Amino acid sequence: MKVLPFKIPKPENVTLYIQNYKGESFYEKLHQHKEIQISLIAEGEGTYIIGDCVGEFKKNDIFVIGEDLPHIFKRDTAFINETDMVSLFFSKNSYGEGFFNLPEFEHFQNFFNDASLGFKVLSNKEKLLLHLSQIKKRSKYKQFTTFLEILGIISEGKKRTLSSLINLKKYAGNEGKRMSDIFQYTMNNYHNEISLDQVSDIANMTPNAFCRYFKQRTNKTFVNFLIDIRIGNACKLLAKNNDLNITEISYKSGFNNLANFNRKFKAIKGVTPSEYRKNIK
Repeated sequence: MKVLPFKIPKPENVTLYIQNYKGESFYEKLHQHKEIQISLIAEGEGTYIIGDCVGEFKKNDIFVIGEDLPHIFKRDTAFINETDMVSLFFSKNSYGEGFFNLPEFEHFQNFFNDASLGFKVLSNKEKLLLHLSQIKKRSKYKQFTTFLEILGIISEGKKRTLSSLINLKKYAGNEGKRMSDIFQYTMNNYHNEISLDQVSDIANMTPNAFCRYFKQRTNKTFVNFLIDIRIGNACKLLAKNNDLNITEISYKSGFNNLANFNRKFKAIKGVTPSEYRKNIK
């Protein structure tokens, strides 16, 4: 099965495709598509990979993902409720070539420039939550004007860039499936010991060849990628599971050495696990 590229199942002559996806999980395979994507996590929590960035998502998070930017949203197995994501799919030429280059839309250019690397929306979220949660119920004309309002709010607000410039690659065919298999295996087994031999077997490569391959395509080593996922899981446990102590969280996140866990956590988050938990409280 060729996972990438992924074709958005929109009808013909649809300029703005609105999808309200509900289910046990999101589409949990690494994929990319031609359309720009604005997504609201209406319900759910877990781990995302966007380009070469690994992070955690939760309810009311809003993401913008540029065209051909590989991504995946992996639901936490501990999350018992139905997941819900509202997404808008469109391209810069959806309303005709040059439409968004009109002088009236000059302030949108930051949106399109930043979308190529993917970003998380940090401000004006109350307005955006209202618009994104209601847009599908509105008439076609109201959807269009609401869409322009959403672009304006995001363009003028604060955001955090996610991916890095070096990662702007298009995966295709068998390479897409290989990367998807690697990511899927890692996200399903990060709490266990994972050796380079195991993951290179999945990629059907020697360990040395796999290390070079992964670094060239993600801008980080596989070991660092694995640590990012483990630290992300630890952050969620620290925030939500007060009955677990630091040692228990360390082992549940795939670390078999508490000192190593504390050292890696502080290197990535800038604080110790105990400080992180205290700051959240």
